[in-house]
Amino acid sequence: MKNRICEKKELELYFHIPFCIRKCYYCDFLSAPGDDETKRHYMKALLAETAGSASRYAEYCITSIFIGGGTPSVVPTEYMEELLEAVRSRYRLAEEAEITMEVNPGTVRREALLRLRKAGVNRLSIGLQSAHNEELAVIGRIHTWEQFEESFAAAREAGFDNINVDLMSGLPGQTLFFYTDSLRKVLSLSRPPEHISAYSLIVEEGTPFYKKWKGGELDIPDEDTDRLMYQETKTILAREGYRRYEISNYAKEGYECRHNCGYWKRKNYIGFGIGAASLLENVRFRNSLQLNGYLANPLGCREEIQPLSTQEQMEEFFFLGLRMTEGIDCREFEKLFGCRAEEVYGDVIRKNIRDGLLRYHGQAEQVEGRTSEDRMQGDGLDSNKGEITDGDKDSGELLYGDRSRREENEKAVRERKNRDRNGADCALYLALTDRGLDVSNYVMAQFLL
Repeated sequence: MKNRICEKKELELYFHIPFCIRKCYYCDFLSAPGDDETKRHYMKALLAETAGSASRYAEYCITSIFIGGGTPSVVPTEYMEELLEAVRSRYRLAEEAEITMEVNPGTVRREALLRLRKAGVNRLSIGLQSAHNEELAVIGRIHTWEQFEESFAAAREAGFDNINVDLMSGLPGQTLFFYTDSLRKVLSLSRPPEHISAYSLIVEEGTPFYKKWKGGELDIPDEDTDRLMYQETKTILAREGYRRYEISNYAKEGYECRHNCGYWKRKNYIGFGIGAASLLENVRFRNSLQLNGYLANPLGCREEIQPLSTQEQMEEFFFLGLRMTEGIDCREFEKLFGCRAEEVYGDVIRKNIRDGLLRYHGQAEQVEGRTSEDRMQGDGLDSNKGEITDGDKDSGELLYGDRSRREENEKAVRERKNRDRNGADCALYLALTDRGLDVSNYVMAQFLL
């Protein structure tokens, strides 16, 4: 069933494909190589979960689908066709729904891309990470820059006009020159990608890189170089017409990833597959992490079911929303929770405004033009200038300031990162594990500490 305009409540779907050809040395995702028989059994279970769950979500309209992993493109294309057909036939799918699939260079050919496009996939996310073959080898990628070029060209030939490319900075041995060269090579492609995700390497526990890092054998750039890479990313991409709409994501106008924005805005979403997380009507849960258990009972594998308290919902509203440059809509906060944001977080809001980490945009004079230190005295604003504490001026947005802070900020982020990271939601995990290259992470830490 398709519908251009959703009269029903909106819902996003995520499908986890846990297979890859080989684990990259930095990867701690729920993924591993798998033989053909395991893939067949898994996709059969995933199809059963998808079809069997449809009646639970009859009141919702599906506005976006994201097929991630792992490397979904290592699974035979016919399985993806069956999966998308099951969604079309059993769910209310918006006619203009965004349907994204992750692919890696060297794992997909033009024929498969043509079939995926025909099946309804209208957005690709290609994992490049670096344009330099030496760097790709160091981090354990299975492809080369040349294979990426071939895959990218094949995607364009197959009719994909909405493509994201992933890039990583802070790689072992990487210099600022080589990182920005990777960025420029991507931008020099014929019809460059509409979207670029540029994020910094995080050394995660349990990975080969973590073992080397603990042993002092991992030569990664220092924090100053890492920050320069981040700043150069913003400068170069802005010059080429990409708008930074989220901490590590940049898009041409109209090509922001709607599915991921849904995570930051706390839209309802359901995850299918092993370990997949969900948020439905302020209840978080995820599927079992055990493959055999999932294969045996894909419709009965939910666990870690967590109804969110009002306080937890408020916290998520802030620290997820502050990942996005559009910031926090105070009117929406009041609509959802029945109180003004200043009543709950007034002290910390004023503190971060004084420190230049937040700006307030109200109906009266905006805080944006008052970020220099000599204009941030007292509570930050004159009482007649539409300050954040004025109940009549709470119809604006909170935005995080875009400037670096001192070591104390990084310390706050690191302390928050080292706390319990056993959240059920991958969006929460991402929000709390960014390396602190943007001051919004400090603001998130302040709201949660």
